[in-house]
Amino acid sequence: MKKMTNILYWIAMAGLVFWFAYTKGWILANFESIDAKTAITLLENDDNVSLLDVRTIPEFKEGHLRDATLIPVDALAKNLGMLKQEKNKKIIVYCRSGSRSVVASRILEKNGFTPLNVKGGIIALKGAKAEIVK
Repeated sequence: MKKMTNILYWIAMAGLVFWFAYTKGWILANFESIDAKTAITLLENDDNVSLLDVRTIPEFKEGHLRDATLIPVDALAKNLGMLKQEKNKKIIVYCRSGSRSVVASRILEKNGFTPLNVKGGIIALKGAKAEIVK
């Protein structure tokens, strides 16, 4: 019985590690993740990128990147039509810390978009001196 308990324990631990890595976009991600400085450089120098903020409305009102489109991650799947003009562009996706943007990037990728997930979210973008507007 003890051996079976140990096996179940290790299976559960492996499942937790897999789940954590999946939610962070470290595994099974069909999209690219970029750091904040790369995101800022792309926004400044590439006309073929757009910007998607997937935080909540109150978070967006506290401050966001200029020209960002707000679609909270919970509403993204139902509002993909708002992004139809962006279908042929890379979409830089950010949230607060980088977790919700992984979820959003998975939704976008499954629907034919090209998301670029910002690792660290707006926290990292602020640290990289991105211009924040209200």
